[in-house]
Amino acid sequence: MLLLGIDVGTSSIKVSVVESASGHTLASASYPETESEIISLKHGWAEQSPQMWWANVKKAISICNAQHKYHAEDIAAIGIAYQMHGLVVVDKDGECLRNSIIWCDSRAVETGEHAFNQLGEQYALQHLLNSPGNFTASKLAWVKAHEPEIYSRIAKVMLPGDFIALQLTGEVTTSISALSEGVFWDFKENQISEALMKFFDFDKALIPEIKPVFSVHGELKKSIAEQLGLKAGVPVAYKAGDQPNNALSLNVTNPGEVAATAGTSGVIYGVTDQLLSDKASRVNTFAHVNHSAGQPRLGVLLCINGTGSMNRWAKDSLGATMNYTAINEAAQTISPGSEGLRVLPFGNGAERMLNNKIVGAHLQGIDLNVHRNPHIFRAVQEGIAFAFRYGLDILKENGMNPTVIRAGKSNLFLSDVFTQTFVNITGVPVELYDNDGSYGAAVGAGIGAGLFQSAAEAFAHKKPLKLVEPGTANLENEYLDWKSLLEKQL
Repeated sequence: MLLLGIDVGTSSIKVSVVESASGHTLASASYPETESEIISLKHGWAEQSPQMWWANVKKAISICNAQHKYHAEDIAAIGIAYQMHGLVVVDKDGECLRNSIIWCDSRAVETGEHAFNQLGEQYALQHLLNSPGNFTASKLAWVKAHEPEIYSRIAKVMLPGDFIALQLTGEVTTSISALSEGVFWDFKENQISEALMKFFDFDKALIPEIKPVFSVHGELKKSIAEQLGLKAGVPVAYKAGDQPNNALSLNVTNPGEVAATAGTSGVIYGVTDQLLSDKASRVNTFAHVNHSAGQPRLGVLLCINGTGSMNRWAKDSLGATMNYTAINEAAQTISPGSEGLRVLPFGNGAERMLNNKIVGAHLQGIDLNVHRNPHIFRAVQEGIAFAFRYGLDILKENGMNPTVIRAGKSNLFLSDVFTQTFVNITGVPVELYDNDGSYGAAVGAGIGAGLFQSAAEAFAHKKPLKLVEPGTANLENEYLDWKSLLEKQL
């Protein structure tokens, strides 16, 4: 049987078709080829069109089908991964009422901080495991306060993956994992937070039907099946945010296991069975894909907004005629430490690990007689790796002490400079795997459809491509110099 995985990313949509028996990817496709637009009407705002996502999903599936490497009618289940924390609101007819306020949008920070203070630190951290911050619930409250006419017409609130599932099936569902990433879920009471809903004066009818992550969230509509060349009735059997999904795709499901990604944003995501919360809300805790009240599985998430976005800026601004492979090769020609050049990569909105401050991106120590583009390319990747070290130190304060980190060999982990710097400065080996979000979504669909009994069974065939261990280059002094620059900005 074949499984279709859809990954609704910020930059593009990627789809993969996976053979369930072997775990082999038969075909994959991304769309668009250039990065999708982020609409920023004001400083710190970030929106995308859900209709754009849906159009790009259809296009990506069409491109995948056109490779003629499988029979589309053999696809037995569909899974969806998606950019986390986005707000999508629809009316009673399922029509979008506004653009999605996406994960890196900062407009609701003050709204969330006010809610945190009013609900009380003890309640927020013990029950929600997070400050409402600029997460989905706070974004909805912002719409309620600033766009009351739109708010009055909202029938359902959903996350980006829920919207794609709605287009495929006509059904609107959610999960505990999704509600927790929106900071709607009360872990102590194992229900939607009564206190938060009352504080924001939200009607519970706005929340879709709650289903397990691994379950049937609806079946493919006949009209859509005809458009996509698929069979009607195929179940959408899995939906998860991109970071829990990435962890699943790396078989990170048990306490103590840790995954990392370095795409548009950078994330370290560790699994625990404890209801952990950071007093300063610099890291966040959400229900993992296999969480249940009887067997807690929580994902502790450290997010850095400005990782791949910083690398993209360097490429577009200084290496417009170069691809990322050429950028990485140029960075390798420069010695570790970038001859004193330092980069703070925080130019993509408010950074949670920096207490929701908008620090901005900075290049420090430029010597006009020494530094050229390759120095900047390397300094950018080193600065991103230093940001991961800063974040890992926060995770260690919260009881996460990984002995190995698993990551997909993609995005920044395609760069030897970044990967080796990451390993050297954190002191933690990295296992690199051949996987991505759409692969994880496909296999998640297989679990949800009952083709696999567990994640361990689904990913039993997956072996690391490479183990990267700490090398001889010691960048501790360079990191401390970088950290001092950051602290001055803070």
